[in-house]
Amino acid sequence: MKLLSQRKQHRPLLACALALCLVGVAHAAAPGSAETVSNPVLPTPHDLQLAQAGPTMPARPNAIQAILYDNGPFVTHPGGGASGADASAVESSLGLTTFGFGHQVSSNNRVADDFTVPAGGWIINAITFYAYQTGSTTTTTFDHVNLQIWDGVPGQLGSNIVWGDTSTNRLSASSFSNVYRVLDTGLTDSNRPIMANTVTVGTTLPAGTYWLDWQSGGTLASGPWAIPVTILGQTGKAGANGMQSIAGTWGALQETGTSSAQDLPFIIEGDLPLVTTEPPRLVPSLSLLGGGLLVLLLGGIGVLLVRRQHA
Repeated sequence: MKLLSQRKQHRPLLACALALCLVGVAHAAAPGSAETVSNPVLPTPHDLQLAQAGPTMPARPNAIQAILYDNGPFVTHPGGGASGADASAVESSLGLTTFGFGHQVSSNNRVADDFTVPAGGWIINAITFYAYQTGSTTTTTFDHVNLQIWDGVPGQLGSNIVWGDTSTNRLSASSFSNVYRVLDTGLTDSNRPIMANTVTVGTTLPAGTYWLDWQSGGTLASGPWAIPVTILGQTGKAGANGMQSIAGTWGALQETGTSSAQDLPFIIEGDLPLVTTEPPRLVPSLSLLGGGLLVLLLGGIGVLLVRRQHA
């Protein structure tokens, strides 16, 4: 009887663990959740026509603002890509298989990652995300990015949206990042040029931990796909905790081949708030006061001596 009672007590825990596993499996298997080596999403003939058209957004300006935060690298082979560009390689030798993660407007998929604002706060002017559409040229095909900023984990009880929404297009510039997403066995492949997509923000955040939650749109059928932080020789960034929402359900962002947690690269640009301070007041020290009194005293004695000499 005691053994039966213990089994009953453990049933809720087992059910909970099973539910979490099923959510992870469902995310990994959902259509549009990721583009992998075994399941590439190739361009259609219509995509190829669109890829030859002009850019959908203006290029990112060369002059940038102060970088407040960088969530991680994605270049694994500087200068090792097509035509001397950089390469961001999926290391199949480590069991990795994912080129990018789905965050398509068309499928209502989203991705999210966190950052921490230090004491004093930040004025956030712009954020740059990195993604690609398979089969594009180095001319951008991106035409939409919407963004929300949360004060906690997206979708969890107690978390609030402090800025942004899921409909307003915040994309202000998009251009080739000079990096290709490739497999480690084909570093010079040029089928997945990564675009740097900059969104305009314009908000001030006090100290605390926040989450960015975004999705992208483009003119091609493939993706858009968000690339993960990629570090040569590692299956993921240390402490990675990125998330992905598939049709409204949030779950951990995991590499398809290794199930390792992933982070997403992004750069936050802006300014530090101006701190106005009252100018210091000039307070004479005791030594200065003493010296001044001594000068006056000696001066007075001198005057008296001169008067006596002339008396």
